[in-house]
Amino acid sequence: MPVTTPIAATDEQLHKVAFDADGLVPAIIQEAETGRILMMAWMNEDSLARTLETGRTWFWSRSRQEYWCKGETSGDRQFVRQAFYDCDGDVLLFVVEQEGKGACHTGAYSCFFRQFGEGHSAASPDDT
Repeated sequence: MPVTTPIAATDEQLHKVAFDADGLVPAIIQEAETGRILMMAWMNEDSLARTLETGRTWFWSRSRQEYWCKGETSGDRQFVRQAFYDCDGDVLLFVVEQEGKGACHTGAYSCFFRQFGEGHSAASPDDT
């Protein structure tokens, strides 16, 4: 089983994160081994702090209005290896070690299995 790796962020770095009017910032999750984008979810200040402190991805559910730790019910856990914020501070990127069958609630390995364009068929949800 992968081990958790807390990320030490400074107060200065944390203050550069630009949360929107609802107190949220999008967090992109990328697989360390392949570079594949797995998912995007929302974080608030507390879920960001939990993620950095625990080394596991924590998010804020806008629909349920509650925190959730990725994989606690599914077993498809994410272990943070690196954490970044973009040049404007309004998007986060977490490089993770993905455990289990994948990141998408549909059963697909990545949430990004649908492709735009004529003649391009979407990959099936079980595409790995």
